[in-house]
Amino acid sequence: MKNKYSSILIGSLLLFFNVSIAQEQPGLRDRADELYRRYEYANAVKLYAKLVDTRNPRSQDLERLAESYWKMKDYESAENWYARVVQLEDASPENLLRYGEVLKINGKYKEAKQQLETYAVKTGNTAKVALHVAGCDSALRWMASPTLHRLRNEATVNTTNSEFAAFPWGDNVYYAGEPDDEMFKHTYGWTGNAFLRVYTAPLSAAGTLGSPSFAEATLNDVKYHVGPVIAGKDGNTLYATRTHVGKDGGMQREAGHKYRTNALELYRYQKIDGAWVAEPFAYNNVKEYSTGHAALSPNEDVLYFASDMPGGQGGTDIWYSERQADGTWGSPVNAGSVINSAGEELFPSIAPDGTLYYSSDGFAGMGGLDVFKSTGHKGQWGRPENLKYPVNSASDDFAYLIDDEDEDGVRGFLSSDRRGGKGGDDIYSFSLEKPRIIIILKGTTSDKATGERLPAADVTLYDGERQIIAKKSSSDAGTFEFILDRDRDYTVLAQKEGYHADSAKVNTRGIVKSDTLEVALLLEPIFQVGQTFELENIYYDFDKHNIRPDAAAILDELVRTMRDNPTLKIELSSHTDSRGSNTYNEALSQRRAQSAVDYLVSRGIARDRMVAKGYGESKLVNRCADGVPCSRDEHQANRRTEVTVLEY
Repeated sequence: MKNKYSSILIGSLLLFFNVSIAQEQPGLRDRADELYRRYEYANAVKLYAKLVDTRNPRSQDLERLAESYWKMKDYESAENWYARVVQLEDASPENLLRYGEVLKINGKYKEAKQQLETYAVKTGNTAKVALHVAGCDSALRWMASPTLHRLRNEATVNTTNSEFAAFPWGDNVYYAGEPDDEMFKHTYGWTGNAFLRVYTAPLSAAGTLGSPSFAEATLNDVKYHVGPVIAGKDGNTLYATRTHVGKDGGMQREAGHKYRTNALELYRYQKIDGAWVAEPFAYNNVKEYSTGHAALSPNEDVLYFASDMPGGQGGTDIWYSERQADGTWGSPVNAGSVINSAGEELFPSIAPDGTLYYSSDGFAGMGGLDVFKSTGHKGQWGRPENLKYPVNSASDDFAYLIDDEDEDGVRGFLSSDRRGGKGGDDIYSFSLEKPRIIIILKGTTSDKATGERLPAADVTLYDGERQIIAKKSSSDAGTFEFILDRDRDYTVLAQKEGYHADSAKVNTRGIVKSDTLEVALLLEPIFQVGQTFELENIYYDFDKHNIRPDAAAILDELVRTMRDNPTLKIELSSHTDSRGSNTYNEALSQRRAQSAVDYLVSRGIARDRMVAKGYGESKLVNRCADGVPCSRDEHQANRRTEVTVLEY
């Protein structure tokens, strides 16, 4: 996955200035294709979903539907549809590559590796996926034994747009963000959001951020992107990345559209008479390359930055300049082939001890940009080390910066567009401290029908916000262990092919000393023809058949089961209690069953794999027939949704 800041911040600024013209009175497919070409993916998927709801959908419709969800960053839906696309006889091998990338983003590294290797076999292009495959192997190890980094989404400053690259300066931080404000009328055509501006927010003693505001007007008084920024120790010097405003950039064409490209520049700001005065970096050269993402060495005699200037290893590299006797910066020097790659190296920062932290997609990683560290200086660096999970994720992770370090550990900031954030890129604070008490969760995975232990089940530990804390396979003895934090809520989920998943909730609230918690997860075999199991907690509003949000969450689990087992065919049935007439209850239950099937179809499951059946009150599970007085709970037991295996 290519990080957008390799093109926005250290690549080129793309400005749309023409659009396609739709045909008059187009058909459904014409309208879908037009929306797709105009990058209106959210509207396009609504039409493509109708087009593919047929026994023999067109391959291109399915491919564009899957790709649209990919572009929208709805990776769960993209996975559902790519799972169907790769089964098509005429599907391009490139869909295997994209499917593997989607699986990787969704943290399914084992499955991603399988698709990537299939792509390599079909195309013979092993080299194209070698780095991704190596990253999958590494990610599986890192997620099974995560580091002790604890991340906190700084929700006070984060929005549905992007915020990133927090830089502490005194009692505040400066960061770059996309405004959602009427004062910024100009927008960046690729994202539709306002151009980046510099913000500031108060920094508490605990390392958290308060309510943000725009930084000084002299920093933000530019036409296009500005940010991120860093500050010198003297309090009177800033370095900021800015988009060049002139017309020196070139023109590009892509898919019938024209783009203007504007390179990035590095600027130094000095405070003179209380105002910031901007001065361009002496080695900016917007006609040939971009420059930005400044970082200073601890003694501020070396300026590190990212650039795609000639003489690098490929893509964007880390470079440096040395301070001269007269205070100017010397000619840029490439930081070397040890830390730079053929990919993109971005967002350098230098810790107080001189360690270099930066992001790259050119080495084996978890996905997108990963954060690496290296020790050394100038052009002499040791082999870069991946910071592993949870600093890195399947998404883009960058702008890692250490703010404070003492005998208890380190604290700082990280930026990421990982799943579960508020939207776009988010700023996270982090801490890395030795635990004062140790809380262990011990568990088992077993076959619910036989009681026998199940080895090699995929076990995932989530926090209360549904963020993945760790993921591993149960042992040969069907056991697993996780380390938990104090005062937190968790969900542990076990999955295995051929079984219905099981989960349990645990919490560590009130635990004040080291302890061990235990949980037993029972996975039920679900793929025996004729077997019926209930979908628990599927509720409908009284006398209604629409799918409520809480019911959709349960049905999504069935979607995953159907997606991961493409030969499975089911009857999805709905049942009512005995209240009301037989005819009415049968009709209501049929509508409810049909609504559930329609929901699964909308999530990517082929309609011919499911049968909707409403049984009304004909299959009661207790004594509560007509005229028999029963409690509310007894009637509820009869109002259920069930799945019966028809084929497997």
